[in-house]
This record gives sequence, structure tokens and C-alpha cells, in this order.
Amino acid sequence: MGFLQADVPDVDPAEFEKIPTMERMKLLCLHWVDYGFGAPKIMHTLYLVKGVLFLVGGWLVIGLSTPGLPLTDPGAWWGELIVLQKSMLWVVLWSATGFNESWGPLAFKFSPNTAGYRYWIRTGTLRLPPWPDKIPLTGGDERRAIDVVLYLAMLAALVGGLMMPGQQTAAAYSEPGLVPLWPFVAFVALQAVLGLRDKVAFLASRPEQYSVMLLGFGVLTTYAGGHVDMIVVAKIAIFAVWWGAFLSKIGHHFTPTVQAMLTNSPLNKSKALRHSLYRNPTEDLLPTRVAWFFAHALGTLVEFLVPLVLLFATNWVVAVLAALFMMCFHAFIYSMFALAMPQEWNLYFAFLSPFVFLGFFAGDGYAVWDATSAWVIVGALVLTLTLPIIGNFRPDLISFLLAMRQYAGNWSSATMAFRNNGCEAKLDNPDFVTEITSHKHQLSSLFGPEAAEIFLQKTTAFRLMNSQGRGHMSLMMDHLDDLDNYRFREGEMLCTFFVGWQFGDGHLFDPFTIAAIQKRCHFEPGEFLTVWTESQPLHKKTLEYKVIDAALGVVETGHYLVSDAVAEQPWLPDGPIDYTVTWRDPDYVPAGAGLGSMPEDPLPETDILPGAGAVSGPDPEPEVTG
Repeated sequence: MGFLQADVPDVDPAEFEKIPTMERMKLLCLHWVDYGFGAPKIMHTLYLVKGVLFLVGGWLVIGLSTPGLPLTDPGAWWGELIVLQKSMLWVVLWSATGFNESWGPLAFKFSPNTAGYRYWIRTGTLRLPPWPDKIPLTGGDERRAIDVVLYLAMLAALVGGLMMPGQQTAAAYSEPGLVPLWPFVAFVALQAVLGLRDKVAFLASRPEQYSVMLLGFGVLTTYAGGHVDMIVVAKIAIFAVWWGAFLSKIGHHFTPTVQAMLTNSPLNKSKALRHSLYRNPTEDLLPTRVAWFFAHALGTLVEFLVPLVLLFATNWVVAVLAALFMMCFHAFIYSMFALAMPQEWNLYFAFLSPFVFLGFFAGDGYAVWDATSAWVIVGALVLTLTLPIIGNFRPDLISFLLAMRQYAGNWSSATMAFRNNGCEAKLDNPDFVTEITSHKHQLSSLFGPEAAEIFLQKTTAFRLMNSQGRGHMSLMMDHLDDLDNYRFREGEMLCTFFVGWQFGDGHLFDPFTIAAIQKRCHFEPGEFLTVWTESQPLHKKTLEYKVIDAALGVVETGHYLVSDAVAEQPWLPDGPIDYTVTWRDPDYVPAGAGLGSMPEDPLPETDILPGAGAVSGPDPEPEVTG
């Protein structure tokens, strides 16, 4: 991998698309084993520079705006709760503007590197309300002046809290004081109202990570002893993030995700280590015991045990070791340069581990049981656990981010197909208001159109290396007349062009989003097809899917076994996996030869036909909006 040159497969770019589709996918998957995405190292360097700017910027903003905190003596900041308050306002501002998650070339933004705030301060861009048919005054899919005002007001609340000097509130215990109530309450209130009109900007402000703590910082600052309760709430909320990630990694999805992540890291130069993750790195990419160990011993088990130790340890040495372990854990994730790029999130949690759990040590009166009221603990638990519990059992209702299932491989996702008749260019329709050009244009300007196509299709290969992609492509085989007549795109990649931000949540490019795109781009039937899957619920063994023709809407729904998907090679040498059709539009005839029209007598749901699927249940597909 060169500093300025990208790594591409050993194939003539001009001949690449002449290779049959699934052979192409195999070529790209095998290339991933040794080179990952293949981005030049200068792109990774950009993230290191950005991380330095994040750290230095936070230090300057907090130090210069807070009398009583010596700028040149950060050691004096230890044990000062206002540092925690302002640092959290800073990281939320960094996220809410689009500079944290979903930034830069490894999040599919090449020029410019930032899309987030550019979309959210411009009227006419796509807006995705979560419940447009249920919440008054939230309908529609176009950003209006009120949305821009709400977004800017939310940012203003963050900036206001950052710039305010500390005040001697009832909970203050030292000279620097604390930030008062209003910035925190104003931010959370504006964030909630904005979220009812646009779930994209709402999720980008990372409510599941910080909002409970920010609300606690505000409400609990009004009475003596509130600083202890603030720390208790913070510890419970941070613990919930770690444990949410732990719970979500139990299952089939996480090991393939770790394989793809480890082989994408620019620091992992060991070909032996890369190959040890796969049974046979030239023909069999199913995971080995080494891959399982990295995923579940160094991942799942760590996030189960170490947070428990940090939350309850009253022995200083044990607490220090646990904090150091979590710091190393987040530094390791940072070094992986995961494609969603939550880089500064990992830096911040590496900071939170010692600052919260050692700077406010449980043995010094900051244990969970030192809260001034049991209601503080109950309130923190309810606020942090309710959405994850619902989201794990009903992922169709809750974003996987709000359900705290971060980077576990179990997320709603999609593979999209554009017919090779030039229809993909319709995305550049002037009626489709965006702030960045399509990825094909961005990559073509960097690498040329032929090499750009290799990288665009490599994102599809990435999804095939995860559990969902094999189901996606199995359905494509039966719903397209010929795979070679289409170009395939990863839904998460295109999402950042559609709405300016993405972080693995397929709810941001679901049927509602595709319908909004169709209003602007006018695809013909069969030109733009999407296979979309929901996250796997905790109590089920299947993934629910939808087949969406942009011109026709949802045309088919069904499900398939996750175990069937992960047992197959990414390029599906044995053909499509089995799936069950639960509903199909009676006017829709799949183009693939394997399906044909819907049977007159629907088969029972227990009957599953290879590849082509069984059809069961006459109930029509309800409209999905958020």
C-alpha cells in the first residue's frame, strides 16, 4: 500500500467489468484479505491530523473559556467536573457538524471531506422524519427553513455552553465552578424536536452516547451534592455504551465483521496474521478460530468484564489496570480505521475511561451507591437501557445506534443495483439537491473512471464479506435478469450522498428514502433495484428483507436464516442461499428465471425452496417510513 497510490487488484481496469459479476466479487474479496479497501496511506494520515486538531481544539476551547483552569497546566484539570461537561459539549459539537463519524475518504467522502452540516444548513436537501404519518408537522422529505433554524439553534446551545465561564451553582465544589443548567437542557430539547423532523441530523449528534449525561449535567447542577450524582449518571451511561456493544456482539455477525476490520487496518502489515483469520485465503474465507478469538475473546469478553470492574471497583490498582485496558481497547479500534470512521469517538472514550473512573474514583465517594438518591440510579438506568432493550427485540422500531449495537455487524443494510444503461447518472439530476457530487464523479476525479469503478464495486464486496451481503446478492440473482447487466453499490456508501451522513444504519436508506429519491430522479421499472435487510432481532434466527424497485416501491418481503448466509463463501459459488417469501406484489414479476410469478396457492411458510424461495402469507407489505 503506497502513501499516495491506491492498491487495486492485479487486473487491467479496462477489462475489469468484462469479468462476470460474481467472479469480480471473488477477486475483490480476496484482494481485501491482503489490502483491505486499498486506500492510499495519505488518506489515513488525514485522520491522524484531524485527531490532533480535535484534541488541540478541545484543549484550547476549554482552557481559554474557563477561568480557574490553567491552560498550560492540564494536570490541574484532573478531578474538575467542568472539564467533563465541556469536553462532552465539544465532542458532540464535533459530531453534530459531521466532523467525527462519517467524515472523509474512508467514509466515502472524497471532495469535500465533510458533508454533514453542508446538508443540514441548506434547504431543499433530503430530510428523513422518523414518523411522518404519526407526528403532526413532520411530514414531507424536503428540508425547510424551520429545520435549518432548529439545527443551528442546537449548535448554538452547544457553543453557548462551551463558551460560558464556570459558575458557582449549587453543585459546584471548586473554583472553576460548573456550567449551569440551561445549555444542557436547551440542547437536549432542541435535539429531540429536530429528531422528530429529521432523524439524520439527530443521530449525527449521537444522542445515545451523550444526551443522558448532558441532561444529568444540567438537571443535577441545581442542588448541593449534585456533582456526585452527575458522576454516577456518567458512569452508568458510559457502562451502558460498553455493555450495549458487548450484548450486540453475541451471534453470527461479529466474527466476519472483525475479519474485514482487521484486514482493512493499514497497521496490520503481517500477511501471516491476515491469512490466519481465514480458512484458506485464496479459496475459503470462512473464519478460523483465530478470527473467533479476536472477535469474542478480545472483543466481546473484554466489553463484558472490564466495564463491570470499572463500574464497581474500589481497589485503586484494579481500577487503574481496568482503565488502562479500556484505553488500549479504544486505541486499538482507532488504529483499525474502520470504514464508518468513528475516530474521535474512540479518542474520547479513551479519555473518559481514566478521567471519569479514576478522576472520580469509586473509593473516594463516587461509587454508584454513593448517589444522593436511589432515584438518580433508577432514572439513569431507565434512560440508558430502555431503547437498547426495545431495539434488540424490535430493531425495526429503533435505530441500531440508539440500541447501542455499535460495530457488531448486526445492522440494517442494503445492496443497490443500477442497470447498465446509464441510469445511475440520474442521481446527478439538478432536482436532487445535494452538497457533494456522486461517488462515481468523486472517485473518477481521483483515480480515473475505470479504477473508480473498481473501488465502487469493492464496497459491494465488503458487504459480501459481512453476513448480510450474501443474502442481498442471493436475492439479486433471482430478481435481476442478469447480474452482468447491472452495477452494484453498497447502500451505506450511497447514503452519504443521499443525506450527507451515514454510520451503518440502513434506516437512513430504507423505502422512504428511496421513494424520495425516485420523486427527484424518475427511474424506470427495473433500473434501480435495492435489496434491504433489517437487523436480526435478539430472539430470532432470521433476517427480514425487502426488495425495492425505485419505480414500483416495495415489491417483495421475506426472510432467510442468518446461519445459511454465514456458512457460504462471499461470492456464493453454490448459488443463492435459501429464503422464504412472505409477500409479493401480485403485479410484480421478478426478472430472474428462478422465480417466475407468484403461485396461485401460496406455500406454507415452513416450505423453503432453494434460492428461488417459497411464497407464503397473503398480507400486503405495510408502508415503511422510518
